[in-house]
Amino acid sequence: MSILGAFPVSAQVLEAPKWETTINKTSFEPGDEITIKFEAQIPQDWYMYSSDFDPDVGPMVTEFNFSESEKFELVGEIKPVGQKKKYDDLWEGEYTYFTEAAVFQQVVRVTGSAPVFQGSISFQICSDVNGQCIPFESDFSFNSSGEVNSVGKKENAGSISSLNGLPFSSEGETLNKTNDKEAKPDEIPLVELVPFENSFKKEVDDNQKGWTGLLTFFLISFGAGLAALLTPCVFPMIPMTVTYFTKSGTDRKKGRMNAFIYGIFIVGIYTLIGIIFSLIFGAGFANFLSTHWLPNLLFFAIFLVFALSFFGLFEIRLPNKFVNKMDKQADRGGLMGIFFMAFTLVLVGFSCTGPIAGTILLQAANGDTLMPLIGMFGFSIAFAIPFTLFAIFPGWLSSLPKSGGWLNTVKVVLGFLELALALKFLSIVDQVYHWDILDREIYLALWIVIFSLLGFYLLGKIVFPHEKKIDSISIPRLISSVFVFSFVVYLIPGLFGAPLKALSGYLPPLSSQDFNLANNSGIGSESVGISGSFGKPKYGDFLDLPHGIQGFFDYDEALAYAKKQDKPLFIDFTGHGCVNCREMEANVWSDPEVLKRLKEDYLVVALYVDEKTELPENEWYVSGYDNKVKKTIGKQNLDFMIQKLNANAQPYYTLVGENGELLAAPRSYDLNIGEFVSFLDQGKEQFENSKINEKQKEI
Repeated sequence: MSILGAFPVSAQVLEAPKWETTINKTSFEPGDEITIKFEAQIPQDWYMYSSDFDPDVGPMVTEFNFSESEKFELVGEIKPVGQKKKYDDLWEGEYTYFTEAAVFQQVVRVTGSAPVFQGSISFQICSDVNGQCIPFESDFSFNSSGEVNSVGKKENAGSISSLNGLPFSSEGETLNKTNDKEAKPDEIPLVELVPFENSFKKEVDDNQKGWTGLLTFFLISFGAGLAALLTPCVFPMIPMTVTYFTKSGTDRKKGRMNAFIYGIFIVGIYTLIGIIFSLIFGAGFANFLSTHWLPNLLFFAIFLVFALSFFGLFEIRLPNKFVNKMDKQADRGGLMGIFFMAFTLVLVGFSCTGPIAGTILLQAANGDTLMPLIGMFGFSIAFAIPFTLFAIFPGWLSSLPKSGGWLNTVKVVLGFLELALALKFLSIVDQVYHWDILDREIYLALWIVIFSLLGFYLLGKIVFPHEKKIDSISIPRLISSVFVFSFVVYLIPGLFGAPLKALSGYLPPLSSQDFNLANNSGIGSESVGISGSFGKPKYGDFLDLPHGIQGFFDYDEALAYAKKQDKPLFIDFTGHGCVNCREMEANVWSDPEVLKRLKEDYLVVALYVDEKTELPENEWYVSGYDNKVKKTIGKQNLDFMIQKLNANAQPYYTLVGENGELLAAPRSYDLNIGEFVSFLDQGKEQFENSKINEKQKEI
């Protein structure tokens, strides 16, 4: 492999999870069946794919390979324990995975004395927080007498511990596979690449990205709280609040303090609901809620009920006896009276705020345990601030608009939104069970009808039975209808294959659409053809690039062609099982500005780190990083990435010149199209400047 030039990068090699192995019997004889348990602790915010789903779906399945032995035989296949299921729109299929800990069991029949269990585990972990995926291969070697059987250098034998009386040995990529290390070691060259100095500042902070997602959800929840204020169940409560805090006396300082405490109690009550939701269900159950068919059908029904309630078909109310009891407690005065006044507000407004708060909690089921807490905190702050301010400044009350039909209009609008959101949950079930009754075009048609009806409602063309027909349209309703019909116009091209990227998280996958006029080859300009002495790219018969991009799959070949074409190189460290790689390709690479640059300004080389195609024996080498023989395309690409970039997570994008010099700080998963365009432009500019400098030196 050619060596990249001075390659400063900002990344790090993430360690593989440690595997622990136990056997259900401390002693056994030939003829006995035993169960070997493999368990790995998964880092927080990461997950590991399981072994019991169709590998054609896309993600990398976990595989256990036992070395053949005359002293034992496998009984059946490896069995995962406690795995979760999820349907993914991007993969268009269902896969299984683990969070926190992965557990597998293998039944083995002992056929000889003192069996030695050796083999390897190949697996992949991914994170939705930083958008990275990492493939690993771990080796194991243990027997019943407590001796660890490892081949190779002693210091690479890994850690040894004892669980249930049986020792185990496993440490990520440190142990050497028996057949790897004994495969003609004297004839296999050692390849040791010196890491390059890291002089680039890390551009994407993964923790910050995680907090950015929470901040976004907080702002959405805050907006939902403001919307809840404009419902007919809540808005009339504002004068009642002012009356409560002004009737007790003339001490304005004390009144303001009580009003402030009142607001804190409102926030506390709603936030407590979020805390209880998190503690009871947790992140694991939240993921179950967001992926399993049963809760999604339930959510669809709940949202449908919410919508019908907002339309006025019926009202969702708490028992009057309970509400009245809490209202009486509010007359007690003091802190307890203020608390029950806040509690009464929450209860009385439940018929309007319940569906909105419930929507936040259900949407939070797609995230971690912090999401319900953050969502309810944002909702309650927006809900509490106006009540607190009007209680402190009762004179503002005269500036409020009078209660009337406009409050019901807000409620009905929320009903249309609830109805549109309900389809998302039904869509998940439809895709999991392949009913094919809610494909993308059907889904979009329903949304177009729903929002068109909303637009006509705002124009007064649709009137519900409990409403009065309006003779004239107010300016706010007219402006709102303009926005709604504009959204409908935006949806219509989606019926013919437009990607509608802004709504990708809510729509079924584009592949489920039967009628699609979109043509990827028409997006951007055509890439420069690969011809001449190079012919067809190496591995091009079984690997390809998206969006009609013509490129390479071997770094040496790509770099040689880049020199011939006088172009910089775009290196895509990717993987077949990397979901975020596919998401980047679908949402960022497909952008016309990005695709134009990839096709015209760069030569693209995709280095698959999980490609299992074994190379000819004369292309094997021993890595200077872990002293293991690298036989496959994927292992050599991953080793190259680790040694030269000190990174092992995908996706990872690197721009280099024809001499291997770094043109810009590498980038990882980031769906910001503008920043990706700037990244490509920076690399091109640096490449052109380096060419000018070279010519000046020659002169």
